[in-house]
Amino acid sequence: MEHLTISDDSSGLADVPGFALAGVACDIRGQGTDRLDLAVVFSASPCTAAGVFTRNVVKAAPVTLCRELLERTSDFHGIIANSGNANACVGSQGMTDAKTMAKLVEQGLGVPTGSMFVCSTGRIGRPLPMDRVEAGIKKAVACVESTPEQSERAADAILTSDTRRKTITVRFRHEHNVFTVAGMAKGAGMIEPNMATMLAFVATDLAAPSSLLQGVLDQSVPGSYNAITVDGDMSTNDTVLVLANGKSGVRLEKPSGGLYLKFCQAVRAVNNSLAEKIVSDGEKITKVVELIITGALTDEDAGKVARSIGNSLLVKSSWYGEDPNWGRLASSAGAAGATFDPDKLNLSYGDIPVLVNGVRQEENAARWKEIVRRGRFTVRIDLQAGDGEFRLLATDLTEGYVNFNRSE
Repeated sequence: MEHLTISDDSSGLADVPGFALAGVACDIRGQGTDRLDLAVVFSASPCTAAGVFTRNVVKAAPVTLCRELLERTSDFHGIIANSGNANACVGSQGMTDAKTMAKLVEQGLGVPTGSMFVCSTGRIGRPLPMDRVEAGIKKAVACVESTPEQSERAADAILTSDTRRKTITVRFRHEHNVFTVAGMAKGAGMIEPNMATMLAFVATDLAAPSSLLQGVLDQSVPGSYNAITVDGDMSTNDTVLVLANGKSGVRLEKPSGGLYLKFCQAVRAVNNSLAEKIVSDGEKITKVVELIITGALTDEDAGKVARSIGNSLLVKSSWYGEDPNWGRLASSAGAAGATFDPDKLNLSYGDIPVLVNGVRQEENAARWKEIVRRGRFTVRIDLQAGDGEFRLLATDLTEGYVNFNRSE
């Protein structure tokens, strides 16, 4: 991917020609603060779009609305998103409020009905304070700009328990043109590898059919947002949206060729970066652990082993305690339901062997301890059962996480 130029310190979606944003405060949380909590993403030019959403049976109203819009609409103009309230589990009022949010933005920006996506994140089970939301939308519509400042404000406005903004910009050249793919995201808790309590918005100045965009997004999600875990909990609101406004004047017509491959790599780079920023900002974590599972009978088996280890409370607690308790890793691998022979199991912390063909390498114990003291390290497991593989980013579990989530 040497042709990609990646800017991790980007301001976000305003880096994409034709996209303007706004981030405002309207006190959705009802705490009387000026915390940013409402964001608008806008393209005056119509966009094609694609989306991936939570697999939770209990879905927030905005998720249902976004899915419906993708099924019946071809041209979109952006997204209205709020933090502080999930608009989930509030009955029919949730859909009414989501539609009202979309309508107010569409009227304010002068775009067709049904052309704005709606996303929410925050507390579950509380109706949106629509009087404050409506005031915020009016304020946001009035200050939509294609500037780094508003782009950063929008990225900040969707944060909940996050400690930092999450943005990324990738540019690539094809023939005589330079194209941009940028993204912004939020997420820190309720992160489970089947999408998470996260929002991720990606934009590009390429033009492409929605079916092609959907295919590119579907390819990138399994190795990015679905390959991270903080606490093993799946949210009601997770949403990833991709918008393509065609501002470059170049249209990608089919899923083949050099331009297509570069675009796929750019989208993958954006989503991989955002996913890593999410897991690295996990609620009260002290460690990020990369689990690399190889030699599984199938990729599915490798994923089962990675998830079983990454979501194990015993394993996560040992990581926090900086204890190289490899027995917990082996036990979790065996409980995953994957097919392998434990007498062939290879396990290492970083490049330091722990088990070789199921036999403990005791002489390396001091070096294991050194590795697990790091803020980030890798665990490698080779099942020696086939060619399946999977990579998962996981975290430790701290008393800080428990205290943070024990009450409202």
